[in-house]
Amino acid sequence: MSDHDKSAPGIPGASGSPGVTRGPEVDYSDRNVTLDAAEDRWAWRARLRQNRVTHLVWRTAVGVVGAVVTVAGLIMVPAPGPGWLVVFFGLLILASEFEFAQRWLDFGKRHVSRWNDWIMDQSMWMRALVALGTLLIVWAVIWGYLALAGIPQFVPQWGEDLLTRLPGID
Repeated sequence: MSDHDKSAPGIPGASGSPGVTRGPEVDYSDRNVTLDAAEDRWAWRARLRQNRVTHLVWRTAVGVVGAVVTVAGLIMVPAPGPGWLVVFFGLLILASEFEFAQRWLDFGKRHVSRWNDWIMDQSMWMRALVALGTLLIVWAVIWGYLALAGIPQFVPQWGEDLLTRLPGID
């Protein structure tokens, strides 16, 4: 049996069902910055790794794009919208090439799963209370932005008329 045929944790087709990646089976025992060749899931990317220059260019491009998306998501977190979703998407991009991002992504998945399990175990009134609290926080952020920066120019006149009725917004 060759090294390529041996089962490798977390690699689709290496063991178990083909095409299935299981998070807990990822091997984090090595502290390499980038994925090892045996941890790569795609043949085209394995070919890129064979040439040192193309691997460096690819890794740099993935690092830059992933970092930009992650930072953009972090900037969006306090604002209403998909901030955390964008952060996780940026980490997903980085995790395709970097092991540290895989660890962060798995950490985030575990905690989101724990939060989801906790909230689903609560009574309906507690879930409603959490939803109301979230809505109030989002409303406070929007109001704070409008109070400090004013109403954006792209808001139609009817929207501006409604918003100026709120106290503290000009």
